[in-house]
Amino acid sequence: MFLTMALLRKGISGKQWIGKYRRPRAITWQMKRNMLVHLEREAENEYWISRPYMTAEQERGHAAERRAQNWLKIKETKFQKFPEHKYVADHLSHLNTTKTWSS
Repeated sequence: MFLTMALLRKGISGKQWIGKYRRPRAITWQMKRNMLVHLEREAENEYWISRPYMTAEQERGHAAERRAQNWLKIKETKFQKFPEHKYVADHLSHLNTTKTWSS
């Protein structure tokens, strides 16, 4: 049965561009050029990534002051958003009974 199918089949069954037995795409010169450009760009990126900008000693603690200032700014904005304190005396002032009533 498999031999019969292999001999009598005249092409790719079903959809020719998808599936397990799909038709392979032709490689064009544009595809080759684009792949070379991509590989060259990747090689350049690897080159620059492999060379650090600062040494380990320079990198240690170089941004501590800036980070502390940023944290202070964040803290100040949080405190500005915080609502005013509500005091019990203000809240319960309508219950004061110090007024003298005339009889």
